[in-house]
Amino acid sequence: MSASTQPPFAGLDPDTIISAVESLDIVCDGRVLALNSYENRVYRLGREEAPPLVAKFYRPGRWSDAAIVEEHAFSAELRAAELSVVAPLTMAGRTLHHAEGFRFALFPMQGGRAPEPGDKETLIHIGRALGRLHSVGASADFRHRPILSVRAHAEEPLDYLLDAGWLPPELEHNFLALGEQTIEAMARAFAFAGDIRTLRLHGDCHPGNLLWRDDTVHFVDLDDAMTGPAMQDLWMLLSGNADSRAQQLGWLLEGYEVFRPFDRAELHLIEALRAMRLLHYHAWIARRWHDPAFPAAFPWFESPRHWEHVIAQLQEQLAAMAEPVLALPP
Repeated sequence: MSASTQPPFAGLDPDTIISAVESLDIVCDGRVLALNSYENRVYRLGREEAPPLVAKFYRPGRWSDAAIVEEHAFSAELRAAELSVVAPLTMAGRTLHHAEGFRFALFPMQGGRAPEPGDKETLIHIGRALGRLHSVGASADFRHRPILSVRAHAEEPLDYLLDAGWLPPELEHNFLALGEQTIEAMARAFAFAGDIRTLRLHGDCHPGNLLWRDDTVHFVDLDDAMTGPAMQDLWMLLSGNADSRAQQLGWLLEGYEVFRPFDRAELHLIEALRAMRLLHYHAWIARRWHDPAFPAAFPWFESPRHWEHVIAQLQEQLAAMAEPVLALPP
């Protein structure tokens, strides 16, 4: 499995965190609270006579400085378009900072709760916000952020999981066979969708990255901002059976299309994107196993029973990709 290496955030203790932030002439009061994050390390920091800040320390080696700054610039564009995005603060003329051997950014605290799942008015509102976000996203291109593709987000994860020995030997053959069939089905789905337009996306637009407050949706965590089809920012907001998902997507698009048209050919991508996320997610955990936070958070990951469940999920996704696309309500 993964070779033993130095943990990525070794040395990032409270004193180091405070020292890094105070290098920007911010006075902390000594309170440091770790917030829920695996890919990066995120902390709430108390300040003397001022509202707390959130400090996000980026995982070493994942993104180039240019990729992080491009994400920050996209957030600023969205803010300028009057979208509620929790964007990094500009300090000393920059949003990305280096101190104590780490890269970090500072954000304002943003309260809120997850949006009400499946609620019509909430989904129409989110659809309007996503239509506006995608209008901004379509106005320019990323140069340093990833592009969503079957190769990068499905084939490479499948190869990595097998090459690194994560599958129990008795399950490797079935996993490989199902994985290859799933990738072929993904490729067919993208072929059916045809020459769809890609644009700059939030990239990881699930309910956990949306905050609902004052009857408004607030977008957080653009760490996975990428180029891809519009559907990537929509499908994770759908839940329930096919009829429920079709109704929810109809409500999202009712708001979305106030601001920009949506290509119905992208309906072919929903289950392909879900299968892609399944493979990519598991390779992400496997690649991060040397980080002590991951074995602690995902103790089931090495168990044969879990991989049997993953194989069952791949079978379900193959069946789902063979079904007709969602029939939107009239």
